[in-house]
Amino acid sequence: MTEHRAPGRVKEVTSLANPLVKDIKALALKKFRDQQNAFMAEGLKLVIDALDLGWSIKTLIFAKAGLGNPTIEKVAARTVAAGGTVLEVSEKVLTSITRRDNPQMVVGVFAQRYLPLKDIRPKDSDVWVALDRVRDPGNLGTVIRTVDAVGAKGVILVGETTDPFSLETVRATMGSIFAVPVAKATPEAFLAWRKHFPGIVAGTHLKGAVDYRSVDFKGKPVVLMMGNEQQGLPDTLAESCDRLLRIPQAGRADSLNLAVATGVMLYEIRRGALSLDARDGA
Repeated sequence: MTEHRAPGRVKEVTSLANPLVKDIKALALKKFRDQQNAFMAEGLKLVIDALDLGWSIKTLIFAKAGLGNPTIEKVAARTVAAGGTVLEVSEKVLTSITRRDNPQMVVGVFAQRYLPLKDIRPKDSDVWVALDRVRDPGNLGTVIRTVDAVGAKGVILVGETTDPFSLETVRATMGSIFAVPVAKATPEAFLAWRKHFPGIVAGTHLKGAVDYRSVDFKGKPVVLMMGNEQQGLPDTLAESCDRLLRIPQAGRADSLNLAVATGVMLYEIRRGALSLDARDGA
């Protein structure tokens, strides 16, 4: 049953059978995320950050316990002003939507946003990360969060990758999904774009002959190309790199986790190219 707590503004929902709840729960599946061009983000801070960064909110869901919270009420008013729907739900409904036993009090449903590849025109010391067929949502989310942390410009997803707007990926970004532009491209489209790239394309590769610490990235835009978790970079992408780099391994492991390796590389590139001052203490 759906009741109107405040006509035209807030809908109170207590039933799991409510059509609005069913549509939101369906966002757990990529097919429905794509159909609705939507995705979920959990947490009041994330929702506020997304609104502040200009993301389009479709639905705000908040727990009944949040009634009277001035911050939640302000976010609800912003949602209504943006043409979105506000749902006040029971804890049972919120648990069902988030698939968590102890869900956040606020969930936002936002329109997906991709940056067209043609609009990426790196200059100066811009740094972009290109990920080839990344499969793990935790890896992708962590890379997006790390790109945000180092002040790099964004992520280009190459080939068939995991969905950046899946609940697992969004959780792993800790809100950075709203701050980091994401583009996607077929390998062919990426290689065509790469032909006009004015800087250095550097890839990590087990056969890389150059120590990652020995390259001068200063003053040039950089694309850091990272391969699939199991297979690494395919030959077509590896051959498009100006440098194939290796991260030396001192122990028995012959490689690093994708997100860790990307983080190591980004902070080395940051040291050489981004020229951020040390006050961040990263």
